[in-house]
Amino acid sequence: MPDDTYDAQKDEYKSSVQRKLSFILLCVAVLVVVTIVSCSVGTGYEFAKTAQVIWDHLTGVTYPPRSPDWWADYYIVNNVMPGVVMALVAGAGLALAGAVMQSIMENPLADAYTTGISSGACLGAVTAIIMGFSFSSALSSAGIVTNAFIGSLVPAALIIVLVRYVGNSPSTIILIGTALTFFFNSMVTFIMITASAESLQDAYIWQVGSVTNASWTDLPLMFVMTAASVVLVQLSARKLNIMSLGEKSAKSLGLNVVQFRMLCIVLTSVLIASIISFTGVIGFIGLVAPHMVRYLVGGDNRFVIPGSILMGSAVLVVADLLSRLLMPYGNVPLGVVMSFIGAPVFLYLIVRRKSQKDVFRWRGRATTTGSSAASGCSWSCSPCSYAWRCSYPCRWGSTT
Repeated sequence: MPDDTYDAQKDEYKSSVQRKLSFILLCVAVLVVVTIVSCSVGTGYEFAKTAQVIWDHLTGVTYPPRSPDWWADYYIVNNVMPGVVMALVAGAGLALAGAVMQSIMENPLADAYTTGISSGACLGAVTAIIMGFSFSSALSSAGIVTNAFIGSLVPAALIIVLVRYVGNSPSTIILIGTALTFFFNSMVTFIMITASAESLQDAYIWQVGSVTNASWTDLPLMFVMTAASVVLVQLSARKLNIMSLGEKSAKSLGLNVVQFRMLCIVLTSVLIASIISFTGVIGFIGLVAPHMVRYLVGGDNRFVIPGSILMGSAVLVVADLLSRLLMPYGNVPLGVVMSFIGAPVFLYLIVRRKSQKDVFRWRGRATTTGSSAASGCSWSCSPCSYAWRCSYPCRWGSTT
């Protein structure tokens, strides 16, 4: 009988993993489709033609100069794709940061901007746009990017300094971030009331986020930071699972909670700074995408992290597409469209979820007993007898 129960639970777990992997593969397919659709809309080229042009460009196919295919390649690759790729990378990075912040803060309402990074970036950008002050030698878009990047890191640095004196608990960090957000927003408002109409418009458009004027030269920093963050966070997925259990449980399992939380805050701060310094502040994606994935696959961060990355990319690419369709002769700011999409979706998830734990944490189905309770596992098992399928490192031994 115990062997039958063991085999049944093992088969159930494998089936669950297969479903989650199938969901991730489906997200990859959806992302590819919406990216090609976004590149084709407004260009006059059909879906198949756009896909062929992108594939030929990636594989190094060349066309005779000034031929129809040459013009199609030139227009799609240089005029359309930079904005679409920037939306893809930005969505991945912001969703990743949101998933990490929700785990380390033990708060489902935490997102990429919980620490006040967005307000710091706004202050830096507005200072360059309205006052003409820049930390770089340029006062054009490069100066705005430099100011926004430096400004976004200021709140993170202040939090790292202050928590040494007031404590490292999630509630303390969130309260410090809230205070810094109000402080920086008040400075932004003070600067903007002294601005001319033209500079005020530019500052406001930057604050709501856009990828309209993206170019290939804007993407290397965003891409490198996002790719590096994806690798580091995915390698730390088990530790994020432990953090989502609560600070006391994480400490009892031997995790250095303070150090790990600070490392995550530093990583997400630099990641977000590298994104919003180019795109402006794009809200809701870091809040909604992780919850959408948890609603579908549970709270195991081994699957939530890649799922959130793909979901965030797909949602932001769709939002960019809608921003171009709503105004044929101009673009609605991407942040505005994202708020229209994100708010109803988030409300829907709140209404549908059974409880916070069902969405925010990964749980098994059996009752919690013995050493499995100490590791946060919900399976009734002896110490580490199910180590092969456990996502929580256990004090009785390491897992694979």
